[in-house]
This record gives sequence, structure tokens and C-alpha cells, in this order.
Amino acid sequence: MDIRSLELFQHLATSLHFSRTAQAKFVSPSTLSRSIQRLEDECGTPLFVRDNRKVKLTAAGSSLLGFSQQMLSEWKKVQTQLQQSHQQLQGELSVYCSVTASQSHLPNLLDHFRHKYPQIEIKLATGDPALSVIKVMQQDADAAIAIHTPDFPKELHFLPLGEVPLVLIAPKDTLLTRLEQVDWRTHAMVLPESGPSKRIVHHWLAEQGIRPRVYATVAGNEAIVSMVALGCGVAIVPQIVLDHSSVGQKVNRILLTNIETYQLGLCCLKKRAQEPAIKALFSC
Repeated sequence: MDIRSLELFQHLATSLHFSRTAQAKFVSPSTLSRSIQRLEDECGTPLFVRDNRKVKLTAAGSSLLGFSQQMLSEWKKVQTQLQQSHQQLQGELSVYCSVTASQSHLPNLLDHFRHKYPQIEIKLATGDPALSVIKVMQQDADAAIAIHTPDFPKELHFLPLGEVPLVLIAPKDTLLTRLEQVDWRTHAMVLPESGPSKRIVHHWLAEQGIRPRVYATVAGNEAIVSMVALGCGVAIVPQIVLDHSSVGQKVNRILLTNIETYQLGLCCLKKRAQEPAIKALFSC
């Protein structure tokens, strides 16, 4: 018993006319007759009552009709699934982000993406978050998790993923827990060397009328947290960096209510936004 035989049988059980079924299913009447005969041989009983003027289902034929309807319905579902699998997006997609973003935001994004598009290979590179925009602009990456800034390039499409607050941190042994306790004349400060943090931190210090005693300027928020944990001074860093730092428990967090937050998101070149793999990533 095969799928084609069941399809012929089901059509004949509906039309009750050999010529109509043969014509509709593009087979000769003799081929149709042989197919039905094989089914009857396999079932061990007649499926149709035939005479010169009409065809009628037997009780056994009615039972087989129910089976064939269920079987052919399941087969169509399997066919659809196989076709969809064959038509799924394939290829590579390169993504760039910071180490922190690869821990905080990327896993959830890629979990949905990999589930929907398992045949696309992800090429992930991590590094300085300040390079995210450059990587995409130079097409070294198809997409990147980046921070939206006032001078964000107009050539880029940006999809917000969430806001990230910044916090002031101090070494544990200083016992500093409130902003009012910080003596900016005696407490040294570790400042960011580049990236969006530099603009936000310098703007906040200027608004507060603070001229910090600078211990060092450092590239990378992870390194800044490490220096504060070692007792080198106080600093302002994104909260997600602190949440995923291995030395985060060695510093005190001091809430800042009047400092600009990060807007973190996924970006790509606008002219490439409709490319299938990139479009799929932004739709997850």
C-alpha cells in the first residue's frame, strides 16, 4: 500500500466514477483499475461494488476511506515541513559586540534566532564596544550590538534592545555607599579613555561642577571595574558591566539618579537591512 494508491482510491471513493478519477489524476483507466485491484488484494476484500452503470463503496471501502483520509492528511503535513526546512535561510551572519553584551543581551537574541533559522551559521566577534559602529560601517560585521549616541551615523538602522543605567563604584574598603560621602579632592577617579562612556561621564562631571583628581584613563569598562576593585579610585561604569564582572562583588555601588543612560541596540547598514539573514535577525 503506497501514497499514490491511497490518493487514487480516495478520489474514486468520492467521485464513484472510474473515468472521472482517471482523468482527474492523469492516469489511464486500466492503471486506475490495477491500482484499486492491488489495494483490494492487500486488504483481502472488495472495496467497491461495480456494475456497468455505477460504482459503490463497500463497508470495507468506507473503513479504508477513513484511514486514507487520515494518512494523506498526515503526509501533507510532513511534506509541508520538509519543504519549509528545505527553504529555510542558509549561509553565514557575522555579529560583533562587547564581551559584556555577549553575556547580557546576545544569548536571548541568538536563542530565538537559532531556533527559527538553524541553518544560518553565526560568526561572533567580541571586543571594544566603541568599535561596534565602525565594524558595521566598514562591513567587517553584518550586525552589531552598539550604543546609540547623538552622533549615531544616519547610514545605520538601529533597533533598541534596552536602556542601561550607569553607576558610580568605589573600592569596598573605602566604605563609600552614598554620593554625598565622596570627597572629590581626595578620592582619585578612573576615567574612560574612549567610547560613549567618556562623553557621558565628562558631561555629568561638568554638570555637577566636579573637577576630579584623575588617577588614570583606561580603555574598556571591564578594566575600569578591575582597577576600582584594586583600590585605584572611584569610577562610573554601565551597570551591566558590573553585573557580569568577576570582581563586581569587590566594589560598592552608588546610585546616580541624574546621569544619562545608555540606549543599547542592534544595528546594521540601512542599505543591507533587507538582506534575508540580517532581516531575520532583526525580526527575532
